[in-house]
Amino acid sequence: MSEPKVKAKRVLFFDSGVGGLSVYKAVKALNPDVEAYYLFDNECFPYGNKGDHFLIKRIEALLEKASKVFELSAIVVACNTASTVALPELRLNIKLPIVGVVPAVKPAAKLSKNKIVGLLATPGCLSREYTNNLIKNFASDCKVIKVGDAHLAEIAEDRLSTGVVDRAGIEKIVKPFTSLPKAERPDTIVLGCTHYPFVKDVLEELMPDVRFVDSGEAIGRRVKTVVKEAKYIETDKIQNRAFYTGVLKNYEDREKMVKDFGFVSLEKFEL
Repeated sequence: MSEPKVKAKRVLFFDSGVGGLSVYKAVKALNPDVEAYYLFDNECFPYGNKGDHFLIKRIEALLEKASKVFELSAIVVACNTASTVALPELRLNIKLPIVGVVPAVKPAAKLSKNKIVGLLATPGCLSREYTNNLIKNFASDCKVIKVGDAHLAEIAEDRLSTGVVDRAGIEKIVKPFTSLPKAERPDTIVLGCTHYPFVKDVLEELMPDVRFVDSGEAIGRRVKTVVKEAKYIETDKIQNRAFYTGVLKNYEDREKMVKDFGFVSLEKFEL
């Protein structure tokens, strides 16, 4: 006699790399019963230096395919760059609840005492109208200092895979903040890429007087609300699974890493 099916809420987390695991962790902490699928677009990593048109088409194609191949309850676009460029198109074309991740400008502006806020993000994310509107709508009373760098996501990605962190590289990236006179430095910095929480300890060492803000917990709460209304799927067994695109050179390291995060497997995803 076959085992009875199990009901679950299955959520797909999507990012260009493994930075979205910071969002997955925050969501899982508040939604332990969710079955998580994690898809990262290794083939086109990093997204921070890609054009809007390319990204919209690429992300839409991947998530449309994923929504057909996997029976899903909801999708979390666990990438600031992807969210700021592609969310309207995705919501238009994919008939599933979709939660995006955008830079935590609003809470940072509220927390800042000296009303100087830093926004550390990819160049693509910083140049988007969506990000500029966040600043205009929620941080108009603050001076916002933008620092854009695509390499920091790669440093975080390497650290997750190898355990080694390029501290000197990070020090160079945050120089626009640390080289300012003390009175002109931000007291609050938005981590505007889901990779950055994985190097937060180094950032805190380099800038000990700064409060760092990311979107993780807010997304966890949002997913809790969305998932409550989302459909159940039926499965043989609840298992978290991870998927990648392209050729993964350091497969063994990545497989170990995703298993450490609670995924049972790492499989190739074909577009």
